[in-house]
Parts: sequence; structure tokens; C-alpha cells
Amino acid sequence: MTYAEYGAPETLELTEQPTPKVAPGSVLIRVERTAVNPVDWKLMQGGLDPLMDVVFPVSPGWDVAGVIEEVGMDVPEFQPGDRVAAYARKDFVHGGTYAEFVSLRAADVARIPEGVDFDPAAGLPLAGLTALRTLEQLGLSSQDTLLIHAASGGVGHIATQLAVEAGATVIGTASEKNHEKLRAVGATPVTYGEGLEDRVREVAPEGVTAVADFAGEVLEQSRAVLTQGGRLASILDGGFLEHGGQLVWVRPDAARLEYLLGKIAEGTLSVEIDSTYPLEESVAAMRRNMEGSNGKVIIDVTR
Repeated sequence: MTYAEYGAPETLELTEQPTPKVAPGSVLIRVERTAVNPVDWKLMQGGLDPLMDVVFPVSPGWDVAGVIEEVGMDVPEFQPGDRVAAYARKDFVHGGTYAEFVSLRAADVARIPEGVDFDPAAGLPLAGLTALRTLEQLGLSSQDTLLIHAASGGVGHIATQLAVEAGATVIGTASEKNHEKLRAVGATPVTYGEGLEDRVREVAPEGVTAVADFAGEVLEQSRAVLTQGGRLASILDGGFLEHGGQLVWVRPDAARLEYLLGKIAEGTLSVEIDSTYPLEESVAAMRRNMEGSNGKVIIDVTR
């Protein structure tokens, strides 16, 4: 699936493109599954044009789970047939994962453990690495009370599980229909929106020591419940920087991805799947993500 100019999801077309070349130090992956992320359609709309060079036509997609088809020179760690996953962002935008094949640096690719299916492996990389990096940037510990905005979303649900496992007390914002989903993984849910500060104070009268923002437009609410010396991190709002917080932009990281895949294999981390679409229905898959999916939207390239 490619688009030849910036636009809405309907700009995507099913086209024939050359098989990617396999440079030294790289691998060619036969894509089994990819996942839709908000960055895919924001990038299609030109939202990242100030940050990244774009070479049209573009195949979107930064998540991949599949099988090694071919290895380039100097890649002793992989061989054809290996099951792998990756956060497939490159230094420029062109050959993404809404495709039959993608070529990536071997250093960015992680093995999928036995017992882990392609669907959760494809839904994990961008969301999981973003969640993990945010918690690391906050320096989260078992002594913390953490407020997670959009805790039932793709990134937030993974961050909630990781934070609970780390021993932190977790308060997560979500719509009421998703409250039980958060309770099931050990968090205390609160409804987002007007009056959030009061609802957080009911759970944590002294405030929270850390805030992870995966929603945007929550800076003032976050500051209102933050303790003295508390820490802030956001993946969306640069305003956090002006108040001593951090803005997180995740990078490809095979070692951390293997760590997270291992947690799925152990049964201590889950990736919730909302729906699955064939490649030719990528427009519908992207629209589903835009309207607010409850879990990851997967594209099955083999269907």
C-alpha cells in the first residue's frame, strides 16, 4: 500500500513496488503482520514533514512481525526462516511495513520467542517501546504513585502493565467502559475530563509523584496533582518541557523489544487486539484507528 502525496487515508492505493534491496548489515523480512499507529495517518497528512525527509511513493507502517527472507552481508545473527519483529522507523520515510517485504538494519530486529503469535508481536514494537522508554525516562520505581493519561490505549495499556509489575501504584485515566480493563491489570481507573484533579485526589490525597501523558492536552491537570519534585513525561505535548518534564520520542531498540517479547512469552504482558484487516483494506484499518480503536489494529499481509 502506497501514497504518492500527502492526504487522507483514501490516498492509499494497492500498487506494485520493487522488492527492497538488502544492504550489508540488513535483512529482508517477509511481512506477516503490521499494525496501525496514529503516527501513520499523521505522517500521511504531512504532520511530520518538518522532522523527516519523505520520498514518494511512501508505504506507511513502522511495526512489523514476519520471517527473515534474506540476509545481507555481515549478518551472522540471523538466517532465512527466523521469526522476527521490529520497530521499523528509518531515517527517512519511504519503504514501510504495509507491504509484502521490508528491509531493515539487522541491529533493529528482534527474535520472536516460541509461543508468541505474529499478531501481538506486530502490535508491540512502537507501543511497547514507547511505554517502556517513557517509564525509564521517568525513573519509575516501586515507591511511585503514577498517573497515566489514556491508560487503556495502545501505549497506555502496556505502560500500565509494566508500571504495576514494577511495583508502582498506578492511576489510569479512561472512559468508564474501559475501567474494568484497567482494574484487571492492577490499576485504579478514573474518568478523564473536567474534574479529573478531584477524582485523582480522591485516590491519592497527597498527589502523584509521576505522570505519563499518552493523551495530550493534560498539562495543567497533571501539574495540579503532581507532588513537589514530581516528574512529568509526554509523548505528545512539548509544553511539558517548559515545566521540567520530558518529551519522549522512541527509537528502534532490538534489545528492549526482545525484553518485551519475552514478557509476552512469560505471560506477564499482553497486547490487546482490536481488529484485523487484510492489506488491501488498509484504508479501513487506518480509519478504525483514527476513530478510536480499543486495542491494536492489525493488518494481515498474508490474507
